Amino acid sequence: MKKRVRQSLVGLMVLMFVLTVAGCGGKKEAGNQPSQEAQISDILVVGMSDSILTLDPAMHRDRNTETVIRNMFDGLVTRTPDGKIVPEIAESYTQLSPTVWEFKIRRGITFHNGDPLTADDVKFTFDRLITEGFIDGKTSPRKGLLGSLESVEKVDDYTVRLNLAQPWPILLRMLPHQQIVPKKYLEEKGNAYFADNPIGAGPFKFVEGKLDERIVMERYEGYYGGSPEIPPIEPARSKRVIFEIIPETSTRVAALQSGKVHIIQNVPTDMVEQLKASPEIDVKMAEGTRVYMIEMNVTRAPFDNVKVRQALNYAVDMDQIVQKVLGGYATVLAGPNLQNSFAINTDLKPYGYDPEKAKQLLKEAGYEKGFNMVFDTTEEFKDVAEAVATYLRQVGINATVRIWDWGVLKPLLEKGERQLIMSSWGNSTQDPYDFMIPKLKTKDRGNYSLYSNNRVDKLLDEASVTMDEAKRADMYKEAQEIVYNDAPWIFGYSKKEIEGSLKGVQNWVPSSDSRINLHDVYLLKK
Repeated sequence: MKKRVRQSLVGLMVLMFVLTVAGCGGKKEAGNQPSQEAQISDILVVGMSDSILTLDPAMHRDRNTETVIRNMFDGLVTRTPDGKIVPEIAESYTQLSPTVWEFKIRRGITFHNGDPLTADDVKFTFDRLITEGFIDGKTSPRKGLLGSLESVEKVDDYTVRLNLAQPWPILLRMLPHQQIVPKKYLEEKGNAYFADNPIGAGPFKFVEGKLDERIVMERYEGYYGGSPEIPPIEPARSKRVIFEIIPETSTRVAALQSGKVHIIQNVPTDMVEQLKASPEIDVKMAEGTRVYMIEMNVTRAPFDNVKVRQALNYAVDMDQIVQKVLGGYATVLAGPNLQNSFAINTDLKPYGYDPEKAKQLLKEAGYEKGFNMVFDTTEEFKDVAEAVATYLRQVGINATVRIWDWGVLKPLLEKGERQLIMSSWGNSTQDPYDFMIPKLKTKDRGNYSLYSNNRVDKLLDEASVTMDEAKRADMYKEAQEIVYNDAPWIFGYSKKEIEGSLKGVQNWVPSSDSRINLHDVYLLKK
């Protein structure tokens, strides 16, 4: 009798061990799955901070839009949350020469309508991006993200070659921003229909939605699993995901607190501690890849004087602004580039707060009594702009902050009609190429300070085609030093990406480029 009891106890312990192991989900390679599908909520809701511009991957230059699109579409390569480039639709890639890259396409991938994804789709995707007027007479705004890409050649059904007009050292770092679209479907339905009824090869497929309200997707059961280097390699865990557009910050936070949404973007720094204190909410962060700066129009007095521009850098206590206004969730930058950027010039240090030096420089520039000026920005930067203006007034500069809608302000900046503006610019590759060129090269698209320096232009041009990383780094370091001394900006900061979720959300990790990847994310039922 005792023997049978002991045997029963041993059998029970073995059974409990097996059930425990099965229920733990094991390593992430196994998907970190709960023990039963029934434990997963059918719906996962994300609160977005801005409207979506389009559902066509070729017709935008917007991070929020890309976040939604990349849950429906995959690219040749992708980026891990910590910034590593890994194959996705591509099985492998090889650089055959300084101007030719070959990509092997993974077999067995299908679009959401069941059509196979082949080299024809890849070639069509890039032809659509780089050919002038290809999209109903319009050129893709993403063409500029492909540098010197000149053509795409189909080698066979699962091999393509990307041919560059000249060497481009950051091709791989830029490719995650381009998603593959279905050639047959697009040619049959047309561009306008495709934008309203998108079909991709990503983990979720489009169901319905309005760009300024919500986008609804459901799991694509035929999904190939995504990059093998970002497990699990399987269909998405959530059956349905909804992106709710909630621009007003307090409303978005309240929606999380009430459980109406499960993840939110852009948690304000002044609410981080309050949310952290909640037993129902997680707050997570990643180092951001966006630079926040205050640009001075260097073509208009008094900012055409370098001493005035340097004076403004010394007049503002950026460390205190980061601590008091941003809650310490930001890093003061020494010069224009992100602290983790490739080729960061570590010899440069932040200007530092020195109001007496600022006054001396203003005196030397002929502005001992200061001057009046208008500081333009948007609602997003109001608090920081007011703090900056306060510091400027302390050295005799009568700065008045004026708030604009970005759609109204941007054309005025492009025409050089503003004096001083605060804005930001993303640098998800953390390479100076896609930041310093648009922001600091003469007459480039994001150069709102209208800064122009022939040496900087030359260095940026040469670095963009140099394959030797050490030589590229030297060029960028020299360019940073010149910009630092010319001071076309009050050099600002980079801010952490701060997002919030309910405690029951699993496998959610904020990304440095602010993308929310939902492939492996799910909500446990209470």
